[in-house]
Amino acid sequence: MLPPADAFLPELQFQTSRSSGPGGQNVNKVESRVELRFRLADSELLTEEQKQTLLQKLASKLTTEGELLIAAQEDRSQLRNKEIALRKFYETLQKALHKPKARKATKPSKGAVRQRLESKKKHGDKKANRGRVDF
Repeated sequence: MLPPADAFLPELQFQTSRSSGPGGQNVNKVESRVELRFRLADSELLTEEQKQTLLQKLASKLTTEGELLIAAQEDRSQLRNKEIALRKFYETLQKALHKPKARKATKPSKGAVRQRLESKKKHGDKKANRGRVDF
């Protein structure tokens, strides 16, 4: 189970830059793009098992230094972009650590098997009755 999103704040680094997103002239003078960096190996909130799972599942999203990098530039506001980046970060962790429920193998019931065989027999009889009739 993951700790709450705000517990990760001390372990996150934020960097801002000029956005290429919406904002008109605002884009040229305000640093609204937010880049979130999280050093997976240095985290004190995650267990070793969780770290290994994240390293495997998020390998394509990690930098060579082992940092998870998430950028947000959807909004004109730096604060909202920071919130978006935090939400993306937490969703990424949750999705990577989610364990799918194990599937239990089951057998069809006797009634279902009987019904299927009766249906096949009926269909075969119908096809067998087709064709030429000799007088």
